[in-house]
Amino acid sequence: MDVGWVYTVQESMQAYAANVYTSVVEELARGQQRRFIAVEQEFFRLWWDGVASEQQKHQVRQLLEEGRLEFVIGGQVMHDEAVTHLDDQILQLTEGHGFLYETFGIRPQFSWHVDPFGGSATTPTLFALAGFNAHLGSRIDYDLKAAMQEARGLQFVWRASPTLSEQQEIFTHIMDQYSYCTPFHIPFSNRSGFYWNGVAVFPKPPPDGVYPNMSEPVTPANINLYAEALVANVKQRAAWFQTPHVLWPWGCDKQFFNASVQFANMDPLLDHINSHAAELGVSVQYATLGDYFRALHALNVTWRVRDHHDFLPYSTEPFQAWTGFYTSRSALKGLARRASALLYAGESMFTRYMWPAPHGHLDSAWALQQLQQLRWAVSEHHDAITGTESPKVRDMYVTHLASGMLGVRKLMASIVLDKLQPQAPTAASSGAGPAGHFASVYNPLAWTVTTVVTLTVGFPGVRVTDEAGHPVPSQIQNSTETPSAYDLLILTTIPGLSYRHYSIRPTAGAQEGTQEPAATVASTLQFGRRRRRRTSPAGRHLVPVANDCYIVLLDQDTNLMHSIWERQSNRTVRVTQEFLEYHVNGDVKQGPISDNYLFTPGKAAVPAWEAVGMEIVAGQLVTEIRQYFYRNMTARNYTYAIRSRLTHMPQGHDGELLCHRIEQEYRAGPLELNREAVLRTSTSLNNQQVIYSDNNGYQMQRRPYLSYVNNSIARNYYPMVQSAFMEDDESRLVLLSERAHGISSQENGQVEVMLHRRLSNNFDWDLGYNLTLNDTSVVHPVLWLLLGSWSLTAALGQRSAVALQHRPVVLFGDLAGTAPKLPGLQQQEAVTLPPNLHLQILSIPGWRYSSNHTEHAQSLRKGHRGEAQADLHRVLLRLHHLYEVGEDPVLSQPVTVNLEAVLQALGSVVAVEERSLTGTWDVGMLHRWSWRTGPGRRRGDTTFPSRPPGGPIITVHPKEIRTFFIHFQQQ
Repeated sequence: MDVGWVYTVQESMQAYAANVYTSVVEELARGQQRRFIAVEQEFFRLWWDGVASEQQKHQVRQLLEEGRLEFVIGGQVMHDEAVTHLDDQILQLTEGHGFLYETFGIRPQFSWHVDPFGGSATTPTLFALAGFNAHLGSRIDYDLKAAMQEARGLQFVWRASPTLSEQQEIFTHIMDQYSYCTPFHIPFSNRSGFYWNGVAVFPKPPPDGVYPNMSEPVTPANINLYAEALVANVKQRAAWFQTPHVLWPWGCDKQFFNASVQFANMDPLLDHINSHAAELGVSVQYATLGDYFRALHALNVTWRVRDHHDFLPYSTEPFQAWTGFYTSRSALKGLARRASALLYAGESMFTRYMWPAPHGHLDSAWALQQLQQLRWAVSEHHDAITGTESPKVRDMYVTHLASGMLGVRKLMASIVLDKLQPQAPTAASSGAGPAGHFASVYNPLAWTVTTVVTLTVGFPGVRVTDEAGHPVPSQIQNSTETPSAYDLLILTTIPGLSYRHYSIRPTAGAQEGTQEPAATVASTLQFGRRRRRRTSPAGRHLVPVANDCYIVLLDQDTNLMHSIWERQSNRTVRVTQEFLEYHVNGDVKQGPISDNYLFTPGKAAVPAWEAVGMEIVAGQLVTEIRQYFYRNMTARNYTYAIRSRLTHMPQGHDGELLCHRIEQEYRAGPLELNREAVLRTSTSLNNQQVIYSDNNGYQMQRRPYLSYVNNSIARNYYPMVQSAFMEDDESRLVLLSERAHGISSQENGQVEVMLHRRLSNNFDWDLGYNLTLNDTSVVHPVLWLLLGSWSLTAALGQRSAVALQHRPVVLFGDLAGTAPKLPGLQQQEAVTLPPNLHLQILSIPGWRYSSNHTEHAQSLRKGHRGEAQADLHRVLLRLHHLYEVGEDPVLSQPVTVNLEAVLQALGSVVAVEERSLTGTWDVGMLHRWSWRTGPGRRRGDTTFPSRPPGGPIITVHPKEIRTFFIHFQQQ
């Protein structure tokens, strides 16, 4: 049901989605032999809650019980695999699975991941953890698919995690060259084949009921021709697979909105083929995906094993590399990740508010509603974060995210104000300006975090104090974004899942703790020009900027970075950064084009600047390097900028992660038309054009540069969701990102990150759906750079990546009155995990089902559906071991934790239930299928190692993701 990329939810429901479910349910009830699979819950839930009658709901339950309607995947959506983060993939699966289990008592066991643009190795691992028995994908590189078809290798057992390997392997089926659609062409007709209802029309159905592309109806005169066409296609496909069973998908995008005409034509066609099975050599039947995989599993077949490599990037033709969407709509990608991070913080903040007992007047039902709204917004259609949607759909996504974020921010503010009452600071009275500001800073991670938070204030001199009235290390400097305003930088150390509260007051004169504006030691009027020839190092004027971990050397002649010295390894690495642009074609008559999906550069990127202005803002806490890139020497405004920060750690602060990173924020845009902007970092590292980039923030993939006859630049771009690195024998340069980008190494020692795209073309299909990506925005992506030895960067990189994704949340308000400090506040007890364990989620999901499957099934049979109140007592806890086996001598070890001790700040733990990834299975009852991969018998059924049932002491092994329901003693 792939329509969410071009039509809004309202348009899709009105013209299409509601008709699919209404007509399919009606038609399935009319024929016992008929089958149908449903994939995404986003539209089904809207139909179920707002359209379906009680009779239709009864029919759905009956069809599910009989196995004639089957939910596959079962998440909110079919998530994109290239640019989505692990956290969001798990969230959307959990939301969909929770609804299906609560409503029907069913748990999907198969995937139908046919439309994401390439395949990540994270996805099969998550599906195995969720309890799936088999995985189905489709979109992989056309060259690779052709080779796999020829070798009959489209089916295999995928051990997608190098560390978990057999423990979480899954049988995988890749669709052949026809993908997930019925063949369009039939030889006896000038219409498409097997699409008797035509193609849905938006935003309203055609008044005459005649849809485009309606196939010729099946009649006695043409039924033989239809049968021959179908059988010929089945036999062609059969040659590409090992077994006598062929999966033949019937349908495609915008299909089955009129299931009556579909089944009325297919029923007699199948009957005709089966009545002539002997002569045709084929018999056919309607089937669900589960029917197909059960038939395969029953065969005594030995399957190939695939290792942890992914199926990225994805190309459909030599000049159609789907690598542009890694960066398309960068602003939306950034907004989506900020929304996800805010939700993550809001979930644990609300859980801490409720346990061990609510301590205020917050309406818990309203609070859950705010969280649920943002959960759904973050779980939107797979064409949302990819940036491949039309502008009106982008606007819808932005509205949903912004509305959800506003609700969660209101919830968080309510929690903080409840915490501060009755001594809460309030806004200044009418007519008087605020006496200052207060800031409550919440750390959503289960580690103690030392970092610098930035606030915007309107006064140049400040005094910052903590809850006890003690001065806090801080720095104030002119704002780069807001004229006549100042950036206030505060150094904060916050225990896990805890708050710090600060009072910020303007000062008139010098006193202890007062901060005046930081000194600017280089002027913005100082420009450097792009060098056209190399000069010797001795001829350069280098300016050092240092902290306790790095010295960054800046070339004063060009105002570019020159090199970085790293203290621990005592090695200097040449590092230069600049902005370049790919000039791409927008006229199909002139050759291949770039669009929302495709990146098709005709030539190498060219520098997008001639002059660089630089200023260095030196402070006691942070030194900031600001570089402004101008297109030419006469330009008055800059198009690109880099703002780099090095933090100076005061005595007594443990800031290992903070010291060992160079924080960079970029400005890019607005671009000229048909330009694709990249940040290129050129180094002295001998990386042999090999980089590593992550699959969804979960595991790394090695990305060697490959030469192709055509389009080598684009086909060597890969997604970076959270991290990437390049290395030589001595050092590694790590890039950590807060949003997805395309990344590549086009020359030895280089890594380039695509930051922004602005495109227009005259391709009819793009014009018809308004998919030309004329993005005039200015984007501000963030990267953190880590440079050092392999051991240092391996130890710090994983935790630093999580710290970037989940920075502390700041709630900012006005102070009234003259009190010099916030009243003494009792600090919450911290929640702290070992450094190799990440708290992937701590939330109150509110599901109303019993954890006992038998009890839940009995309740559904008795008709007790949706009557109970949301369960506020069940807490969802998910832990993620961040490290691969062998990645670090200490952090890669299994780690044992006592959940009673870790969670004692929330109350007394009375029960611990280990669950599948999405919470719907008791792991003790989950026995996934095994598949033969070599001589001898199959492996045992269960994929979970033997563990003591229900105890609070657990051992988490490398790369494991473990999910629990926690029950506390009620007070």
